[in-house]
Amino acid sequence: PRHKCGNQKSCPQNYFAFKIISGAANVVGPSICFEDLVLMSSVKNNIGRGLNIALVNGTTGQLLKTNTFDMYSG
Repeated sequence: PRHKCGNQKSCPQNYFAFKIISGAANVVGPSICFEDLVLMSSVKNNIGRGLNIALVNGTTGQLLKTNTFDMYSG
């Protein structure tokens, strides 16, 4: 069976499914999936070098904000 965000098993009741992929240099880009919805990825063109952050409401699961923080350039 298929599980949310391509995880190997389903989450228990009252838990959110998520998957974070850090990427590999310029070969594979980072991505953040939450409840089977890709929040950030190279396809959505909303990722960057450094830290990629998605702020999600822990009660409702609603995406509040995404941002990137370039740790290399300061």
